[in-house]
Amino acid sequence: MDTNFNYVHVAASERLEEFTKEKLNKLKERFDFIVSAEVFFKTENSSAKQEGRIAEIKLSVPGPQIFASANEENFDMAVNKTISELKTQLQKKKEKMQTHH
Repeated sequence: MDTNFNYVHVAASERLEEFTKEKLNKLKERFDFIVSAEVFFKTENSSAKQEGRIAEIKLSVPGPQIFASANEENFDMAVNKTISELKTQLQKKKEKMQTHH
């Protein structure tokens, strides 16, 4: 699966990319209709210590794109939360696709 990583006010991170790719590959195994992923890592100046690290993931799938984002205290947590939101959306999409066959 093609995965593009974009960093906004964040230094690029191999470890973060590997971690995210691993999660995305698990989604791809479960939902084989995913075409590609666009991942954004952003930092936000937040007064709250619990947030400021934002992960956004856009998935190209048949029909409208699926998008989720999370704002957490670190990128790993943000990626995990984003992936679980995507999983929910993908599950709904899969059910819809199956009813059309």
